[in-house]
Formats: sequence, structure tokens, C-alpha cells
Amino acid sequence: MNKILIIEDETAIAELEKDYLELSNFEVTICNDGLEGSKLALNEDFDLILLDLMLPNMDGFEICKLIRDKKNTPIIMVSAKKDDIDKIHGLGLGADDYITKPFSPSELVARVKAHMARYKRLTASGKEENEIIEIRGLKIDKTARRVYLNDEERIFTTKEFDLLTFLAEHPNHVFSKEELFKEIWEMESVGDIATVTVHIKKIREKIEKTTSKPQYIETIWGVGYRFKV
Repeated sequence: MNKILIIEDETAIAELEKDYLELSNFEVTICNDGLEGSKLALNEDFDLILLDLMLPNMDGFEICKLIRDKKNTPIIMVSAKKDDIDKIHGLGLGADDYITKPFSPSELVARVKAHMARYKRLTASGKEENEIIEIRGLKIDKTARRVYLNDEERIFTTKEFDLLTFLAEHPNHVFSKEELFKEIWEMESVGDIATVTVHIKKIREKIEKTTSKPQYIETIWGVGYRFKV
């Protein structure tokens, strides 16, 4: 059974999330304290983490950073904060998604399932030779989920890797932000365009010599992005 950790100090919300997730056959653990939640996330194995931002003893941003430094477990931030700056900060720290309160429990479950399915599908191991994409010094090992630039490894989060790989697999094709969000996050984009923008920015910081003059991922103003070959 897939295991989910909910780090949320509002008991009513945590119990509601737990009830809906258990109805979908997930095993759920709740922690109401930020510091204790971070310890659980780091020391035990979970398939996904639902992380509130405003927590006692340690906030969600700090917890996200600690987790992402050691694990690639999918993280969905859940917060009453609707400001884009908070969303951008959370995604920049490595969160895979950001959902604001109040939210539909069914939407939350759908997002959990989508992130978990994609993560498991993309990390499934096999015995075949590694599938690799190589373009002008950039090497993307799809099987091992590792990225190298001029033989130097660059560390990517789950969604950063997914987005880079998708663009590299469709060279010279221009994709809108909405199309990329739907493809990588497997859901329609509703006010989440910042998600794509932040991830493109983080990818460029890791693979571009000069982010203002990108050699790999090009911005097509008013349309979207394309991977140049």
C-alpha cells in the first residue's frame, strides 16, 4: 500500500485529507509539528508528502529544502497563502506542486495520484541499456534519471528532470506554458503558469552558461518555450 505523510497543524484539515486518501487505498500518517514532521520525512520512506507551510517549530519551506537535499519523494505544498511569491519560493525549493486552501478534496486526491503515478513510472528500474539523450555537451540519462553537462553531473528535482527531458525529446517544437503544465503535471493549468516559469528558470541555472542568452531552452515570447538543436 502506498504511504503518504501529511504534515499539517490544522487537525480538521489533516483528518479530512486523511479520510479521502484512505478511501483511495492510501496508508496515511499525520504529523502536526514541523520539526517532528521533518524527522519522519527524512527517516522513514513515504511515497508522497503533503506539506503545509505554516507549522509550529519549523515552516514548510525549511522542511521542503531539507527533504529535497536528501530525497526525490514528491512533495505537494498545501497552504492558505495565495501569493505568487510563496508559490514561486516553494517550487524553487523543489516542491512538485502547490495547492491553496480551501481546495476540493477530490482535486487533492487526483493530484496525489498523478504525481505518485508519474514518479513511480519514471523511477521504475529495468535491465535494458540506459536510454540517453545527448545534445551539444548535455547528456540526459533517462534510465538513471541523471543529467550531465560536459561530463559534470547537475542535480535536478523530479519535475525539473521531467520538463527538461520532455523538451529535449521534442526539439524545435514550441510548447505553450499551458501545454507543458498539462504534460508534466498531468492536469489542466488553472492559475498555475508560475509553476512552469519557475522550473524553466531553475533548469537554465543548471545547464545554461548565460541564463539571459540560453543555448538550450529558448523563450518564444508570447507563445512558450522550445528546445534548440
